[in-house]
Amino acid sequence: MRLGFAGTPEFAAVALRAVLAAGHQVELVLTQPDRAAGRGLAERPSAVKRLAQAAGLQLLQPTTLRDPAVQERIRASDLDALIVAAYGLILPQAVLDLPRWGCINIHASLLPRWRGAAPIQRAILAGDSETGVSIMQMDAGLDSGPVLLSTAQPIRDDDTAASLHDRLAAQGAGLVVEVLDRLPLPASPQPTGGITHASKLDKAEAVLDWRLPAAQLARQVRAFNPHPGASFTLQGKVLKVWAARPGVGNGRPGIILQADRDALLVACGEGALSLDEVQQPGGRRLPAAEFLNGAPVSVGALCAQVAS
Repeated sequence: MRLGFAGTPEFAAVALRAVLAAGHQVELVLTQPDRAAGRGLAERPSAVKRLAQAAGLQLLQPTTLRDPAVQERIRASDLDALIVAAYGLILPQAVLDLPRWGCINIHASLLPRWRGAAPIQRAILAGDSETGVSIMQMDAGLDSGPVLLSTAQPIRDDDTAASLHDRLAAQGAGLVVEVLDRLPLPASPQPTGGITHASKLDKAEAVLDWRLPAAQLARQVRAFNPHPGASFTLQGKVLKVWAARPGVGNGRPGIILQADRDALLVACGEGALSLDEVQQPGGRRLPAAEFLNGAPVSVGALCAQVAS
């Protein structure tokens, strides 16, 4: 098949790698422009760009797909289908109509649950027991097109956004290759009930509010690992928490209940949260016992309710 591919992060690169391995002819790759990242704010190419360049594929990095010149470049590629995975730009109807079999999206949820930008994190935050991947025939709406194929993926009690991402990326890659092998496939309209929206992440959401239940805060820590990392303020420092679980204890929300080699335990609005892996500014991620060796914390100290 003559394919185009539109995607940006590693989730998309996993799918592109699988499509190439399956022997499909990728005529054109679309990815977002290089972005400044890291402490030096140097421009970095996306994971998809790096893979496309290594494979010698034609690459385009438009800032919009509404540009007639960009649309003409896609039209000239004479595509059977355009595969889309975490691309980050809106596809106007003029682009959706270009490939013979349309545009096919790899979405990391069981649609119509968690339409939108952050389905993996939202599923963990909500305490969902499962999620999955949907291969969708795109329309002009937000993840509202009919579904060609979908499979479920359990969410484990210790899953972070990173671990769940990796399983869903592999699952999506296999599923889209299966869809390509079986085209044309009938598409099933999404149910009209059960629609939820996975809005884009806001860094302010990653701040731990100790007035909340410990179970909810533990999900928050997992959902924001690796980005942006859950945080709280203690003794004037903003600390990151990379692993935590509900513990046993009660007290004023934010009070340190235990700080020794066995646990760093903080009282919550309901129960207590055991902080298993902590990082102070400029430091490494450390198990709680090692963290306390270098930064002693007193029982009774108060964590900020909401970090700044």
